[in-house]
Amino acid sequence: MAECEFIIKCPFFNDELSGKSDEVDEMKEKYCKNNNLNCSRYMIATSIGKEFMPPNLYPHEKQRAYLAIAENG
Repeated sequence: MAECEFIIKCPFFNDELSGKSDEVDEMKEKYCKNNNLNCSRYMIATSIGKEFMPPNLYPHEKQRAYLAIAENG
């Protein structure tokens, strides 16, 4: 799978989120560069829109993504 289409403007990929720094590089490789379909941020952006994105959502936080989609979808 190719890089995520949102990689250029993604706050996560561009280090605009704080915390979890030791895991960030692994997550970028896993979600941003290889399998964006499993990324919680990608799921929200493509299903209900980026305007519903929790600002501090990390790619592996699927439960939060499901909740946002359920509440706003």
